[in-house]
This record gives sequence, C-alpha cells and structure tokens, in this order.
Amino acid sequence: MTAKLELRQIIKVFGSHPDEAVRLIEQGYSKTEVQERTGLNVGLAGVSASFQAGQISCVMGLSGSGKSTLVRHINRLIDPTKGEVRLDDVNILHYSLSELRQLRRERMSMVFQGFALLPHLNVLENVALGLKVRQEPKAIQGQRAKEWVDKVGLAGYEQHYPDELSGGMRQRVGLARALATDSEILLMDEAFSALDPLIKQEMQDQLIELQHKLNKTIVFVTHDINEALKLGQHIVILKDGCVEQAGSPQAIQDSPINDYVAHFLPKK
Repeated sequence: MTAKLELRQIIKVFGSHPDEAVRLIEQGYSKTEVQERTGLNVGLAGVSASFQAGQISCVMGLSGSGKSTLVRHINRLIDPTKGEVRLDDVNILHYSLSELRQLRRERMSMVFQGFALLPHLNVLENVALGLKVRQEPKAIQGQRAKEWVDKVGLAGYEQHYPDELSGGMRQRVGLARALATDSEILLMDEAFSALDPLIKQEMQDQLIELQHKLNKTIVFVTHDINEALKLGQHIVILKDGCVEQAGSPQAIQDSPINDYVAHFLPKK
C-alpha cells in the first residue's frame, strides 16, 4: 500500500559544514560518535518511516531521540540535510515557496505542546485563524470556528481569552483551530503531555472519537507508551535519531526488537 507520507533516509545535522557528519552517518557511525568527531549536533541519523492515510501514527522515544525534529520535517518547518520527504509520492523538498505556503494552509495543520494560541485573540478568533490566513469569507470563518468550538466542548467560551482558560481548555482550542481548516494531515507534537492525567485521558478519547468521523492522517508525537498504544494504529520508536522499531501496537508488544523497546512496554 502506498504511503500518504514517507520519510526516506532523513539526515539532519545542525551546524555549519555538515558534510563530514553526513559521511560518517552514512558509514554507520552512531549519533554520539558523529557528534564527538565533528562537534555538530545530529538531530536525525538516517530515518525512514511511512505513514498511511487515515491512520493515527505515533512517534515516540526518549527526550533527544529526534521525535519533534522528525515531525517538523513533514511540513518543512525544518529541512533535512539529506533525504526526501514525500507526500503522495511527491518530494515536497522540491516545492517552491508558494507551493509550500499552500501546503501548510490547505493540506497540513499542526498542534503544538505549548498550545501556541495568540493571547490577544479570543477563543473564536483563535480557532478561525487558519481560515483567516487562507482568506476564507468572514461568514465561513465564523461558522466553522463556532462548529469546532462546539465539537471540542467549549460552547459558551467563544469570547474568552487564552489567559482565562485552563490548560486543557487551551489545548482544545489548539485542536479546534487545527481541525477547522479541514486539512487532510494533522501533526501533533506532544499535544497532550502538559495536561493533568484526567484531562489528558479526556483529550485522547476526544481525538479517537473525532478520528472515527474524520479519518485524518495524523502523526502524533509522544513520549508516553500508554498514549501511543491507546491512540496509534502504527507506532515508530526512535532512539538517538534512528528508527529502532516500527509496526502495529500489537506487533511491537508481542515482539519487541530489543531491550530498549521492551523497556517502554507496560509490564505484563
């Protein structure tokens, strides 16, 4: 089955003159070895991963494993030092600036860990922001924003500002804003990690419920294996900028490839 999204041998080296670091990575040196030899920071050390249409795929790993770096390559907030980022089998690294803008406005949305709401806009205005950037008619902006405010359980809070909301409510605004544009791809970077456990569970349940209706292609970054097992139909586990194991939740639970993966899994 052809992947909706595909990363092919993505290498990301932060710093000037990365050629030596790339050469060492391609020769099989580890992230740590490359950093020690070159003094450069390696974000991704040759990552290949596929994400199917209509699925929630969870990307997880320890802090510094490359999770957030990976997801930011998909919408080109970060460009790779080497490799390909393919959407519907087209390498989006070849996109012009105008094509990239259109991609972000029309086809991809992102939900950040820190909510990223504009403090001077109320709930309704924050939710409508992507539609405004896309220059939708004002009537459409208001209608869709109100629909999504209702769907995420914030009816009655339309005129409130972010500093008047709890963390869970602000995260709901961020989710509503991403969904209001009806983008086919949703990128979620540690979207629920800052929430209290009960609110986190509510948001997970709400995402699952919405996904049953919407069938978006969702890439969800998390460091929580229980969250990945609950949400994901596909899981990619990273270590030191490389894919350690990828597969269905059941396959990973039944056959962890090594102790690093097994360490993440709930004890039986």
